[in-house]
Amino acid sequence: MTEPNQVAGVLAPDGRAVLPDGDRAAPSPQESPWDIEAIRAQFPILSREVHGRPLVYLDNAASSQQPHRVLSRVERYLREQHANVHRGAHQLSAEATEAYEDARRAVAAHVGATNPAEIVFTRGTTEAVNLVASSWGGAFVSPGDEILLTKMEHHSNLVPWQLLAGRTGCVLRFVDVTPEGTLDLEDFDRLLARQPRLVAFTHVSNSLGTINPVREIVARAHAAGALTLVDGAQAAPHLLSDVSRIGCDFYAFSGHKMCGPTGVGALWARRELLEEMPPYQGGGEMISEVRLEGSSWAKPPHKFEAGTPNISGVVGFGEAARFLAELGAEAIESHEAALKRYALERLCDIDGLRLYGPRQERTSVFSFTYGDVHPHDLSTILDQWGIAIRAGHHCNQPLMDHYGISGTARASFYLYNSTEEIDALCDGLALAAEVFGGIS
Repeated sequence: MTEPNQVAGVLAPDGRAVLPDGDRAAPSPQESPWDIEAIRAQFPILSREVHGRPLVYLDNAASSQQPHRVLSRVERYLREQHANVHRGAHQLSAEATEAYEDARRAVAAHVGATNPAEIVFTRGTTEAVNLVASSWGGAFVSPGDEILLTKMEHHSNLVPWQLLAGRTGCVLRFVDVTPEGTLDLEDFDRLLARQPRLVAFTHVSNSLGTINPVREIVARAHAAGALTLVDGAQAAPHLLSDVSRIGCDFYAFSGHKMCGPTGVGALWARRELLEEMPPYQGGGEMISEVRLEGSSWAKPPHKFEAGTPNISGVVGFGEAARFLAELGAEAIESHEAALKRYALERLCDIDGLRLYGPRQERTSVFSFTYGDVHPHDLSTILDQWGIAIRAGHHCNQPLMDHYGISGTARASFYLYNSTEEIDALCDGLALAAEVFGGIS
């Protein structure tokens, strides 16, 4: 049996230890097939110090770090291939276009999409949801129609629908959250009986770590005649997020939470929906033909990608998707499951610490309060020991209101984190208790 400080890690596809820049070395008899130090060595930022102490980065639910190969791929594009895409007949434009569309294929594969043309590049999950709310919502939602959300939604999957309600007169309704931090499926069924036009919900809660039963929710919604949008920002980096198995109509996710650059993400949508939806923005690239009297539109996905895109970000996004594919989604889940078990054991043993969210069916995202210490004070103290966590409402203010709190501290783990870092967090919490003269 693996000891707590010897968590088995991710197997590369060929069973060899993964080394920086994607190279692999043959395993020796003494090597584990997954070497956490070899994985960590691929992420240059993890070797730095903060306030004179080794960085312990536990803010992955906000943004993950990038490996050498992603940084190198972006740099190579900028140094050797930079040109605008789709529009040029010269060599650099051809190379840039190929890199951009190759990234689309890699990102499509990451979420199990068989048709890369169903992937629309956006600035992230936020813009992907806004795209659906503005384009599909503007065209197909009428006054009095209902949109069904949940009380655990990130603001990115709430505010766009509030804006839509203000424009169209549609009505928003919200599935309740149980005391354990899961969706109240009886309440969901009750609200489904009202026949909403769309059910939009998070795959994984960014505050509670709750893994929602997406296939079941989608099936029930479709049976009630509703379309479904899944916010996959917290799922796509950690779980096997196969849109064909989930069966949803829209799936939104971000590059910067899955080892890619910031400012880039994607919307997957069924092809027939993309063809029916009007453009999200107007300008270059999204047109087929323009006359002074009017214009016609390009085919999806380009119909929704107006103007010069974030080409370097997309290229990095594609490289991140390939990096994760080589590690393997099931293997990443296995490593994080071991971290989750160990973190639950350690955190639940700390007096005065209240952990939010379920004990089962969750990811390695842990939101907690610690006595009466303000989360921001706790984060500041931990930072002095090189430990980076999140503090605040995590863009989940309605959920915080649900629990009667203003915010929490949040530690979130990813594929390069170790049990030693969980120990460092717990040691830091003990030191914080000393600073405040005990926890009450």
